[in-house]
Amino acid sequence: MKPLRSTQALILSLATVAVWTYGAFAGARVAAAEPVERVIAVVNDEAVLLSDLRRRATPYLEHALRGTESEVEKKARIKSLYDQLAQQLIDEELIEQTARKMMITIASLEVDQAIENVRRQSGLEETRFWEAVREQGFTDKQYREDVRKQLLRLKVINQRVRSRVNISEETVRETYEDRVRTARRSQRIRAAHIFFPLPDTASATAVADVTKQAEQLRAKLTTVEGFDAAAKDHGGGELGWLDQGDLPPVLEDALLGQNVGDVGAPVRGPSGVHIFLVRERQAGKDTQPAFEEQRAEIQRELLDRAMQRQEELFLKGLRRDAVITMRL
Repeated sequence: MKPLRSTQALILSLATVAVWTYGAFAGARVAAAEPVERVIAVVNDEAVLLSDLRRRATPYLEHALRGTESEVEKKARIKSLYDQLAQQLIDEELIEQTARKMMITIASLEVDQAIENVRRQSGLEETRFWEAVREQGFTDKQYREDVRKQLLRLKVINQRVRSRVNISEETVRETYEDRVRTARRSQRIRAAHIFFPLPDTASATAVADVTKQAEQLRAKLTTVEGFDAAAKDHGGGELGWLDQGDLPPVLEDALLGQNVGDVGAPVRGPSGVHIFLVRERQAGKDTQPAFEEQRAEIQRELLDRAMQRQEELFLKGLRRDAVITMRL
C-alpha cells in the first residue's frame, strides 16, 4: 500500500534540525554533575536511557534556553524539554516493539535513499551535509539510526491505521466550497432580490405558505430578464454593492454560495423570504483556483490530517496497553 506521506515529509523535520543554520543551536549541555548514564523509563521491560534523551535534546537546548537568565528558569525549560522528548522516546520504543511483532524491518538501502533525498532537499553537498550533522552533536551512526526509526514509524503507522482513513470526493468538494466561501467574504457583491415580507409574529403555517410561493416563483425564473420583471411585480429590487457584514449572516451565506447570474433558492431572513440574483463580484485578495486545480492538494491535506489523528489514537492505544514506568 502506498504511504500517504513521503519519506522526505516525515524525516524532514529531523533533517532540518540536523542541518539548521550549520550549528546555530548547538553547544548547550547539561550540568556535568548529572549521572553519565541511567534509566529514565521502562517500557514493557525495555529501558530508555538518559544518554538517548540527552542526544535527542542536543539540537534543541540552546534554542530552548535562549533569553533565559536565571538558573531556576533554565532548569525549568530543560525539564520541560526533557519531559516532552522522553515521551517521544517512549513512543519510539512502543513502535519498535510493535514492529517486531509485525515483523517489519527497515533495510539499510531504504535509510540510504531517505538520507539522500533529505540531503538533496537541503541543497548541501554530501561532505558538507555530514559535517552539519556532526556539528549538531550527531555521529553518522546516530543520525542513520534516527532516520531508520522515522521510516519504521511510517511503515507501522501505514499498515496499522491506513485502512481506517477514507477521504470521500464529497468531503474534498465540501472543503473546497468552504474555502471558496471564505475567499468570497473578502469580495464585494452586487446583487438584487425579490422579497416576500413576513412579520416577526408570523405563524409556522404563514411562513410555509410564503416559502412555497417563493419556491414556485423561483422555478419559473430561468433568465436575468425574468428575474427583473418578477422583482417589479413582487417587490424587492437592487441591493447595490454589498460588503461583508452588510446583511445578516444567514443571507450573506446564501449570497456567498451563488455564482454570478445565478438565481438562488429562497432563503428565510429576519424580515421575510428572499430570492437573490448575483449580478457582479469584485475579486478579493483570496481568490481560489478552480476545483480541479485544488482537488489533489486538498485531498493530501485531508489525508495527512486524518492520518495524524489516527496515529495519535494508535499511539494512545499502545501506551494504554503497555506497562510504562517513568524514572526521569
